[in-house]
Amino acid sequence: MTASMRGESQKRLMIFAGRANPVLAEDIADRLGVELGPITLKTFSNGEVYCRFDESIRGADVFLIQPMCGNPETGVNTNDALLELLVMVDAAVGASAHRVVAVTPWYGYSRQDKKSAPREPISARMVARTLEAAGVDRVLTMDLHAGQLQGFFGIPVDHMTALMMLADHFTGLDDDLVVVAPDAGRVKLNKQFATRIGAELAILDKERPAQQVAEITTVIGNVRGKTAIIVDDIIDTAGTLRAAGEAVRRAGARRVFAAATHPVLSGGAFENLSSSPFERIVVTDTIPLRPGAPENIDVVSCAPLLADTINRIFTNDSVSEVFGGKNHLF
Repeated sequence: MTASMRGESQKRLMIFAGRANPVLAEDIADRLGVELGPITLKTFSNGEVYCRFDESIRGADVFLIQPMCGNPETGVNTNDALLELLVMVDAAVGASAHRVVAVTPWYGYSRQDKKSAPREPISARMVARTLEAAGVDRVLTMDLHAGQLQGFFGIPVDHMTALMMLADHFTGLDDDLVVVAPDAGRVKLNKQFATRIGAELAILDKERPAQQVAEITTVIGNVRGKTAIIVDDIIDTAGTLRAAGEAVRRAGARRVFAAATHPVLSGGAFENLSSSPFERIVVTDTIPLRPGAPENIDVVSCAPLLADTINRIFTNDSVSEVFGGKNHLF
C-alpha cells in the first residue's frame, strides 16, 4: 500500500514525518487513513542532515510533519529540526510535488518576533523567509506566540488553536472557576477560554526584567476560594508558570491548574513543575515530552485537529470552519 489517498480528481495526499515528532505524524496519518510515506532521514558524522523521499511524489500534495523542536529519542535538537524541515521542503520541490505544506505545530523562534534591544535579530521573520526561500507553498501551525507572525509570510498560513480542546478538558471541574491570564497579552485568549467553560476572568501583572525571567506582582480579579486555571501558549522553563501558580495560591485560590499548547519544558522545567502548586498541568503533543516528566502533566492530542485541517487543505475546503471562524484569538 502506498502513502497516497486518491480522490475523485486523482489528487494524491502524501504525509511524511520528520524526526522531531514522528509519533504525532503517525497519529495524524492514521486518522487520515493513509500510511506515512517512506523517507530516509539521517545525520552524517559531520552533523549535516540528509533527506531522500523513497518513492515518487510527483504531482502530489505533500504534507511534512515537523515541529521545530528537539527530540532526544531521535537525536535531533531544535536547529536540526528546522534544517531538516528545510531540506525536506527542498527535496519535495525538486521532486516535482504539486504542493508542499509545512505542518509545524510548534513554530520555532516564535518568541523573537521583534527587537527588544538594539542589534537583535527578528528570528521569527528570518525563519519565515527561509521556509519561503526553500519553496514551501503553505504553512500549518498552532497557537503562534503572536498572531501577527502570520504577516511575516507571503504565502498562506493556517493558524490553528488548541483552545477548544484544552478548555473541554476542564469541563468536569466544579462550577466555581476562574481563568487567569498570565499577562495582558493573553487576555483575549483567556477570555474566550473562560467563556467556553463558563468561568470568570482574572489577570496577572507580570514584568520581565530579563529574558526567561518574570516577576508577578499583582493578581487583578477575584480568585479567593475558587478553582483557578492559568492558560498560556508556551511552558518553557516553567519558572514564570510556577511563580504565577504561587501568586494565585497566595491570593486565596482553593485549587490551581495550568494549561498550555506547547510543552517546551527546557532547563529546570521539570523541577519547577514538580514543586509548583498545580494539581494538574494540561498540554498538547505539539512537542514530545522528554523522559522524566512530572506525573501531574496530562497530554491532549492535537492530531485530530491537525488531521481535519490537512484534509480540508487537501480538498480545498474551508479551514476556518473547524472553529466556526473563531480561531483568531490574538
